[in-house]
Amino acid sequence: MNIPTKNFTIDHKSKLPLHVQVEELFRKLIKMEPFSKGALLPKEVDLANLWGVSRNTIRQATNKLEHEGLIVRKKGIGTRAAEKKNLVTGLDHWYSFTREMQEKGIEVINLLLKTETETPGETICNFFNVTPDKKLFKLSKLKGENSDEPIVYFESYFHPRIGISKEDDFNIPLYTMMQERYGVVVHQSRENISACNAGTVIGKKLKVPASFPILKRERFVYDINGKPVEYNIGYYRSDKFTYSIDITKSAEI
Repeated sequence: MNIPTKNFTIDHKSKLPLHVQVEELFRKLIKMEPFSKGALLPKEVDLANLWGVSRNTIRQATNKLEHEGLIVRKKGIGTRAAEKKNLVTGLDHWYSFTREMQEKGIEVINLLLKTETETPGETICNFFNVTPDKKLFKLSKLKGENSDEPIVYFESYFHPRIGISKEDDFNIPLYTMMQERYGVVVHQSRENISACNAGTVIGKKLKVPASFPILKRERFVYDINGKPVEYNIGYYRSDKFTYSIDITKSAEI
């Protein structure tokens, strides 16, 4: 079992639950060769003995990673890292894209970051209840795993009462910055999701043809008091991003 010992240990004195620590170790492990190239991961019993935890703790961590699509388990064969597929998010994950990806162990970077003031359209004016001549702060971001692989292009407008400006640090998760700097706690999001062609402008940013199909995600964000905070529209490459929906059947009456 070829597993490095440095930075691959469990801190049994930590307040962080054991299964969370094991989960983080697995996230590191599946990124390393030979596991990232499809080699079988060590057996549960071996990892349990190595890290000094129970097999149930190992299984609790791997269940979560399997649900996220990061590992694949086959009975009688073993467990291996899943082939790299589209990034996936769900209806319960409406917070910042950066944080969504961080939860999956994926680091995304800003390929483009632009701030400006702009007179918004009717939809945004109605949402914020501002006059059509009111200029709002606008943030544009292009995100990807590296410079050659853009994933999504965002445009955000913010309610003027918040006071967001170009001096803010937009390289950290947006809602984290808003809470720490302005005391704004986002609480609710209403979304419209549709499919469309990229078009010339968005296609150029996402490095796809104008006729390429993309996912359009329109988001209306509110704070804990039900006041509008942000209008966001995102354009996702359909070959790199999947929107998942988990539906539980309600009890029949």
